[in-house]
Amino acid sequence: MELLQLQYFRTVARLEHMTKAAQELRIAQPALSKTIARLEEDLGVPLFDRQGRQIRLNAYGKAFLKKAETALSALEEGRRVVADLAGLERGSIYLATTTLNRLSEPLGAFLAKYPDINIRISQASLEEMEQLLESGEVDFCFTAMPIDRQGVRELPMLHEDVFLAVPPGHRFANRSSVSLTEVADDPFVGYKEGFPFRKMNDEFCRAAGFRPNVVCEVDGPEAIGNLVRAGLGVAFVGACKSDVETPLIKLRIEHPVCQRTYRLVWSEERYLSKASLAFRDFLARHFAELEQSL
Repeated sequence: MELLQLQYFRTVARLEHMTKAAQELRIAQPALSKTIARLEEDLGVPLFDRQGRQIRLNAYGKAFLKKAETALSALEEGRRVVADLAGLERGSIYLATTTLNRLSEPLGAFLAKYPDINIRISQASLEEMEQLLESGEVDFCFTAMPIDRQGVRELPMLHEDVFLAVPPGHRFANRSSVSLTEVADDPFVGYKEGFPFRKMNDEFCRAAGFRPNVVCEVDGPEAIGNLVRAGLGVAFVGACKSDVETPLIKLRIEHPVCQRTYRLVWSEERYLSKASLAFRDFLARHFAELEQSL
C-alpha cells in the first residue's frame, strides 16, 4: 500500500466522481482508476459501489477512509515536526474562519514580519470548522461563535460591541443610542441563514422580544453597509477600529447587551509548530493593542 494510493483514494472518496477527482489531482483518469483498483485489490474488498459512471463510497470505503484520514494526518504532522526543527521561517499555518475582515490587517502585519511562512486560509461555516479541527486539517479556527467540543482549546482575541446601523434620514439618525425594542418593526438587512452572525443577531432580537423582519440577506459585511446606506433597512454592525472609516450611522444598543467575542480555537491533540505558536502569540498581541486603542 502506497502513500499516493491513500491520497488519491481520499480525493475520490470526497468527490465520489472519478473524472472530477482526476482533474483535481491533475492526472489521467485511467491512471487514477487503476490506482484505486490496485488499492481495492490489496485490501481484498471494493471501496466503492459502481453503477455505470456513478460511484458511491460503500461501507468498506467509509471504514477505510477514517483510517486513511488518520494515517495521512499523522504523516502530515510528522512532516510538520521535521520542518519545525528546520526553523520558524519554514513553517506553515492552516487557518479556517467564518469571517475574513477582522483578520486582514493582522495577517498582513504577520506576513510582513515572517514573509517566508506559508499561510493557507479557508472560509468555512461553524459546522465545517468543527470537522476541520476534528480531522486535523487546520491548525486554528477564528470565529465569533464558540466551538463546544471535547479536546478543543480557545483563546479570546477581541471583545467587540455590536451597534445598530441606520440609514441616513432614519427617524433615529440623530440619536446616539437605541433600545432594540424601538426598531422591532423596522426592516433589517442581515446575513443569510446558516451564517454564524445571522444566528447571533437573531438571538439579540430574541432577547429583545421580537423576531427581525429580514428583507435582504447577504453574505458579507460590505454588502450590509451598502444596503443600509441605500435605505433598505437597519442592521447589526461591529465596532472594530477597522470599521471606523465606514460611513455608517451607528447607534449604541442600550438593551439588550449586544457583544461578540472573536476567539482563536485549536485542538489539544494537534501538534502546533513554532510558526503556529508565533502566529497565535502575534494575534493575541495585535488584538490586545487594538482593544486598548478603541
